[in-house]
Amino acid sequence: MKSPGAAIREDSRTRTSTARRLSYSGYFYIAAACLFWGLSASLGRAAFSGRLLPGSGIERVGPLILSQARSTFSFVFLLIGLLVIRGARFLRVPGRDVARMLLLGLVGLAASNYFYYLAVQRTTVATAITVQYTAPVWVLLYMLVRRREKPTISKAVAVILAVTGIACVIGLFGQGRVALDSTGIVAALFAAFSFTYYNIFGHSILERYERWTVLLYTTLFASLFWIIVNPPAAIRSAGYSALAWSFLFAFAVLSSLVPIAFYLAGLEHLEPSKAIIVSCLEPVFAILIAAATLKEVVHPLQAVGIAMVLIAIVVVERPGTGVREPTVIEPLD
Repeated sequence: MKSPGAAIREDSRTRTSTARRLSYSGYFYIAAACLFWGLSASLGRAAFSGRLLPGSGIERVGPLILSQARSTFSFVFLLIGLLVIRGARFLRVPGRDVARMLLLGLVGLAASNYFYYLAVQRTTVATAITVQYTAPVWVLLYMLVRRREKPTISKAVAVILAVTGIACVIGLFGQGRVALDSTGIVAALFAAFSFTYYNIFGHSILERYERWTVLLYTTLFASLFWIIVNPPAAIRSAGYSALAWSFLFAFAVLSSLVPIAFYLAGLEHLEPSKAIIVSCLEPVFAILIAAATLKEVVHPLQAVGIAMVLIAIVVVERPGTGVREPTVIEPLD
């Protein structure tokens, strides 16, 4: 017969093992989201450069309608699917939490897209991505200041490795060109803050609701925001072809609905600081997929940056960084 102390130790080991296993699931989900975002980057580049579906007019689709289509099509697709599977009861959320999801959709989803594209327009992709991916720094600082996570050397080292690795991956050192337009830099910072907000408060609200509810309401409010910015009359006047709209629907599912669902699933099991460090895989996947499909060259410094991001992920998961008891949320039936 086991002593009480032995039983407690065994129970503690079991709980730790379960928490670590679910933590690994979180890493997988975030990595899957980054893979889809990387795929969509190459797909979008091929389409908007005229290599994919020539003659469809896809190359005329601008960043504004692209962001709007991603949110709106994702919302419509998800709403229909959830109504069929779950019914209207699934839509019931208290007003206070609806307001929180509204903020998450506007500040976390729509704003991050808008400010990122504005930063790209006013500066360069390299500058915009580098400033946006300072988000791991802001997440870690917020979590430490609010004492919601314990400070560890591993987390600090992982953040430094991830941010530096991103700068290498997108070619900021040597090949990249820094354009210090003040409006562009401020926009990129706002994109970073929006992504920070999405990670921190998205993680918080996932402790109360499953990811499908959160995703439905955030895409709803992001869609409403874009309708105000770009009303239906302006969309009709653009005269996009049926083939272009079909592509935008498929692109919305692959670049928004699927990866955001994966990302929210990852946030269910990971601390925000860990999740956002793993999100640095997005430009890594984008570079590698572009090299494989669009024959773009991966330079030695980019390879170094990829290695730094991967090391950052390993460092942040080292034993001793702390494995929290994850919130287990009922999966979609």
